Amino acid sequence: MSTTLLDAAGQLSQAQLPSTESEVWRYSRIAELDLASFHPAVPSVTVTGADGLTPDPTRTAAMVATMPVHDVFDELHAAHAHTIEVHVPAGKVLTEPIVVTHHVTGDGSATFPRLVVHAGADSEFTVVERFESDADVRALIVPRLVLHAEQASRVSYLGVNLLAHSVWQLGHQQATGERDSTTLLATVALGGDYARVRTDARVVGQGATTKQVALYYADGHQMHDFRTLQDHIAPKTNSDLLFKGAVQDTAKSVYTGLIRIGEDAKGSAAYQTNRNLTLSEGAWAESVPNLDIRTNDVKCSHASTVGPIDDEQRFYLESRGIPPETAERLVILGFFDDVLAALPVGSLRPELRQRVAEKLLGGAA
Repeated sequence: MSTTLLDAAGQLSQAQLPSTESEVWRYSRIAELDLASFHPAVPSVTVTGADGLTPDPTRTAAMVATMPVHDVFDELHAAHAHTIEVHVPAGKVLTEPIVVTHHVTGDGSATFPRLVVHAGADSEFTVVERFESDADVRALIVPRLVLHAEQASRVSYLGVNLLAHSVWQLGHQQATGERDSTTLLATVALGGDYARVRTDARVVGQGATTKQVALYYADGHQMHDFRTLQDHIAPKTNSDLLFKGAVQDTAKSVYTGLIRIGEDAKGSAAYQTNRNLTLSEGAWAESVPNLDIRTNDVKCSHASTVGPIDDEQRFYLESRGIPPETAERLVILGFFDDVLAALPVGSLRPELRQRVAEKLLGGAA
């Protein structure tokens, strides 16, 4: 008889599921998760575009050690992780993206992929991480991303969730930028039943910049859940965040974000924007931006909106003879255009735009 996640969790110090009484899990569906219905499994992973890159187990171990342990999922991940290493040496520029694809199979499987990305000084490259699954498979995936950008490096990451509507995803990302580095963390979330990503973007070197963009779309009973931290530790650092989502039917979304400006981060600038469309009476979106500023001489702003599509835009298109259903679809696709334009891999934009259009038409993610 195979060991269940509940059995595995029973051996850990933090055996209980997180509670929605905790702020970081507020509004979530975590109480619905039954650990006894899943068993640890080996993930199916393919990697392309990383030819010639050498693993560095010592550096990987040091980077993994910086990830905090918050709850039972972090402990389970530490016990069952399957690690993929991407170490790009100093000065190296990769013109083609490194693509890591996770394919979820096996009913009741729980997989724990860990992607470790290290950018040497003045390197430049893009990593795309795709999450896919068999149709209707009931599974759990708990991914972790640990990214470190050395001085003046330029690193872009794109995570694409195309999971079946019966898969749960509980992700955590940590990105650290040294002096004058630039990191871009992008997400496109279309799949999953309950899909959660927590992202901690830290700028620890003077002049470092971090950007986060996300496009998410939920229908049926789906729920997308995002928790973000823009953490300014060094002076004259910059962060910018743009998250846009839409929910229809009885789907839900949650965004909670924190800009934190530390005492030593004078001269920093941070911006945070979250926009949400509710396309059905039963759909629901929550948006909670926050600021924690511990010094002066900084520039910060945050904004969030939740509401239906712009009637004026729709009526304008209808006045030009476009049918109402088509007009609404065009307005929604236009709503996402600036996020799509910010994705680091231009070749993927047509595919992702098409998948959004299919969701609008009631197709699968």
